Amino acid sequence: MSSPALLDVFTSTGALLNGHFKLTSGLHSNTYFQCAKVLQHPEHLAEICRHIADHFKKNNIDTVISPAIGGIVVGTEVGRQLGVKTIFAERKDGAMSLRRGFSIEPGEKILVIEDVITTGGSVAEVIEIVKSYGGEIVGVGTVVDRSNGKVTLADNQYSLLSLEVRSYEPADCPLCKDNIPLESPGSRASKNN
Repeated sequence: MSSPALLDVFTSTGALLNGHFKLTSGLHSNTYFQCAKVLQHPEHLAEICRHIADHFKKNNIDTVISPAIGGIVVGTEVGRQLGVKTIFAERKDGAMSLRRGFSIEPGEKILVIEDVITTGGSVAEVIEIVKSYGGEIVGVGTVVDRSNGKVTLADNQYSLLSLEVRSYEPADCPLCKDNIPLESPGSRASKNN
């Protein structure tokens, strides 16, 4: 799937939003990728994940792990297409952790899958969890990389769509200065800054 084709899918499903958004990273942006609106359609989910799975299929992956909540759907489908176990890390008291009986064995080959990265913070936390269990990171796959490749989390990193989307620290946000209402559509939506 080409980048223009994926952008068309985001647009046609209403998943490419324009406005004033607080991202999961805490940064502000005028553009938001609401992957859930694309991934709710099985045909888009399957095709997007097929491209990601194809990129990593020769890496002898044992397990796919994703950060909750955005990465779970993508990670599960990539894992299904690769025929491997899928797990997720989730926040407890503000920190990512493995729960629900999930575990990683030393030497287990792990692929980290996320829907969208901006700063890569959630994925970096998941990578640290994997390493703390003795797992081996074989790659990181994402649907959208908002940093246009500026955020490197693994040697084998692949994004289906990589583009630079402006993000701002809240104190420097021109949208805030223009008094444009702030929305927090992400999974860690919180009170507006």
